Amino acid sequence: MAQRAAHPVVPIALLVLGLVAILLLTVPTEDVQEAPGFMYGIVLDAGSSHTALYIYKWQADKQNGTGVVTQHTECHIKGGGISSYAGQPGSAGQSLEACLNQAVKDIPKERHRSTPVYLGATAGMRLLHMSSREQSDQILQEVGNKIQSYPFSYQGAAILSGKEEGAYGWVTVNYLLENFIKYGFVGHWLSPGRPTVGALDFGGASTQITFATRDEVEDEHDMMKLRLYGQEYSLYTHSFLCYGRDQVLKRLLAHIVTSQGDSESVTHPCYPADHSTSVKLDTVFNSPCTAKHRPSSYDSQASLKVQGSGHYEHCLGNMSEIFSFDGCPFSQCSFDKVFQPNVTGSFVAFSAFFYTHSFLQQITGISVRTPSQLEEAARTVCSMTLPQMLGLAPDQKSRLQDYCAISVFMKILMLRGYSFDETSFPRISFQKKAGDTSVGWALGYMLSLSNLMPAEMAGHRKALTLGAWGTLIFLFVLLLAAVLVFIFLRMRDGKKKGGGESTI
Repeated sequence: MAQRAAHPVVPIALLVLGLVAILLLTVPTEDVQEAPGFMYGIVLDAGSSHTALYIYKWQADKQNGTGVVTQHTECHIKGGGISSYAGQPGSAGQSLEACLNQAVKDIPKERHRSTPVYLGATAGMRLLHMSSREQSDQILQEVGNKIQSYPFSYQGAAILSGKEEGAYGWVTVNYLLENFIKYGFVGHWLSPGRPTVGALDFGGASTQITFATRDEVEDEHDMMKLRLYGQEYSLYTHSFLCYGRDQVLKRLLAHIVTSQGDSESVTHPCYPADHSTSVKLDTVFNSPCTAKHRPSSYDSQASLKVQGSGHYEHCLGNMSEIFSFDGCPFSQCSFDKVFQPNVTGSFVAFSAFFYTHSFLQQITGISVRTPSQLEEAARTVCSMTLPQMLGLAPDQKSRLQDYCAISVFMKILMLRGYSFDETSFPRISFQKKAGDTSVGWALGYMLSLSNLMPAEMAGHRKALTLGAWGTLIFLFVLLLAAVLVFIFLRMRDGKKKGGGESTI
């Protein structure tokens, strides 16, 4: 007699039983409640040239590094940075209103009171603090009062040091790239085992370089130790004040005026040959960054005529003069007597680095992936006329005359200053965003101040949501039903078999 095949309900029941067992193994022992939604945090990035407001969000039950923080929205404030309102009482605070009003709409009302707000000011306010501490304190007080008039949890307004700005930018980049921690399939937060990347920031008044290094950092002022998620990180970080985009352009013009010795008209080799403009001398010499070029006496309201010549080599020579590559007191330096170990690993360059690199690609068609391509692109831009550039980048009309100078500056800074070469330069990724989140120091600032990024690795397992529990219960009921059907069919088959044998 042929052997009877197993009833098809059996493998189905076993499969369902296996699924239930897997799910039960992943469920933590603590009570699981319905997901409580998102928490929010706000950072105002008060830069030297403008202010931006960023709103971040994370799962409300995922504190202390057990949840992913993402960008919710961003708002860019019209006008200059808060430092530009020095001597204009009330203006700095008023400038924030439009974006704060938008934040009230973007964050659910029931979360307003629990939403922390941080304002961090960078190099523009550092410069103002150097020239007038009273005015910088007044502006911080003013913007603080304005933020406190909104229904959020105000956490303070502060001027970041250059070291902090560089470190927070590095934290942001590596957090977004999941180089610190990653959520694993088995329900644990894991170290991905990837190396970190360096951070290159280029703002309006300063530029920062930060990267992890195993080399000795000979100047302790440029060393920072961080412990994140149970890992130790030794960072080299330095911020070069007065080497941001706007201040570089001022310093270059001040150097040209001094070297040409004429206070009425000068020839600017970095301006296009068909471009000329007039500026007030005060706009050239009103910054602490141009103090060493400032004449002992001059008419601040006198006009200076600036005529472009579009000469790459002369532009390169003049721009090189704002750096100092002599007299290194350490085993090696970048420039201005600042120690720097050799650059290692990959880097992310953001802020004005990204915009300049993107412009060079757009205007020249050169990919700018190597040092030689960077030089070729800079040389090409410096030889172009304004109409040529305007035809290729009409949205950049107000900045076109400055791109030759900034491209040449970027070449000197990266290749001669930071010593990126044919091997290391291609490892720089120029980025504006990582996913949907803007790259900059703001996210790293909020993560550090709000305890969302702990020193030790989180040991929590992720709880199942209400929906997952519903699925689990459904599968269990399905299993129970399958088992009952299987028992019923076995009993019926047994009765039939017994009845058939009795008739033989």
